[in-house]
Amino acid sequence: MKFLKTVATAALTVGALMAGHAQATTLDQVEKAGVLKVGMLVDFPPFGLMGTSGKPEGYDADTAKALADYLGTKIEIVPVTGPNRIPYLLSGQVDVLVASLGITPERAKRVDFSRPYAGIEIMVYGKKEEKVSKPADLSGGSVGVVRASTQDAGVTKVAPDDTTIRRFDDDAAAVQALLSGQVPLIGVSNVVAAQIAKAAPGRFDEKFPLSSQVQGIAVEPGADKLLAKINAFVGSAMKDGTMDKISQQWLATDIPDFVRNGSAEEAATPKSASN
Repeated sequence: MKFLKTVATAALTVGALMAGHAQATTLDQVEKAGVLKVGMLVDFPPFGLMGTSGKPEGYDADTAKALADYLGTKIEIVPVTGPNRIPYLLSGQVDVLVASLGITPERAKRVDFSRPYAGIEIMVYGKKEEKVSKPADLSGGSVGVVRASTQDAGVTKVAPDDTTIRRFDDDAAAVQALLSGQVPLIGVSNVVAAQIAKAAPGRFDEKFPLSSQVQGIAVEPGADKLLAKINAFVGSAMKDGTMDKISQQWLATDIPDFVRNGSAEEAATPKSASN
């Protein structure tokens, strides 16, 4: 009998916690608390990193701070990892995720996404004098990629059979091969491309895109008013130049059109890539 009472009490406690948590991420509660708790990666530069001051900074940190300003709250950035970022949100440890979370069909079943605020594009990039504007132009040429990466898969899928694909262990090695002339072209993300352009201005340019992925701010399902406010923020920040300023600061480029004109619904389709 005592055991049954213990089980019943535990069940009631869990039920109460779940009921209380159902309201944990509402707009009203965030505004009443006066603090927005934001989950953010700190190991994914330039989107998220620990600065020399020991505080989180990066593209996502600046976006999160702008969101808190828009909501009229203070901000508390909670470091998360790739695997635990969604569990942190669903368990109420954070109110939102601004954590480089790519919008995918599977993730959209667990969390609600805002319209895109950032994105990563995978492209073929190389020497300006290389006359390459489409996959067929790779015929007979050479292109470098990071082994087993998204770029590797993208280039391998579209390159003609007579293309030489040189595989490197990491981005640093692939970039060095491009800079030293070992390969005239590489497959890279727009983030890495921006770093190359900064290091060697005027020498290289984008040839053609391979794929793209947009990232959204995530909230717990049911936090409809909070999500609507976040969407209003993203729309406003796109219009007034805030997002372009943040993108220029960390990626050395304006917000790309596939992000600016995208929606969470369009992104959450089988063709979207996971980050």
